[in-house]
Amino acid sequence: MQKAIKFLHSLASCGLIGALLGYMIVLIIAPQDTPAAYADMRQSINGLSNYLLVPSLAVALVSGLVSMIVQPVFLEKRWVWVKALSGIAMFEGTLAIVGAKANHAAKVSIQIAEGIAKPDALDTALAYEWYSLAFITALSAANVALGVWRPALSRRQAETT
Repeated sequence: MQKAIKFLHSLASCGLIGALLGYMIVLIIAPQDTPAAYADMRQSINGLSNYLLVPSLAVALVSGLVSMIVQPVFLEKRWVWVKALSGIAMFEGTLAIVGAKANHAAKVSIQIAEGIAKPDALDTALAYEWYSLAFITALSAANVALGVWRPALSRRQAETT
């Protein structure tokens, strides 16, 4: 059972990081020169998010928490708790980027096309989206590093003089 949970957790982590990188690639290379092209790009990102990013994140988070239950020794390890807390932060951050940032950018692009908003308004929305993506990707990489290296994260004993 422990090996199956570890495999599932690792596979979900691969899906999560792959989806984040795919999201970035679509943002970089997809045509965005017309409102229709921009809407198509957003649909691609929406598909990545709904079918790979969010499900992978959910499986990684749940399998990580189940792993803590199945292997009670993990409850005593600080790296596990740091990983659990950062996993929850990733979950919240991912939902924020998928729900708020991407949808906001799509709404702003419609407002620009209708002449309601200035063209540079989208630049600000996309900048925040990139910051969020960078943060979540860095947190994902840190979680993988914690799982691979499993640092002790213990306090040093005070030396007596």
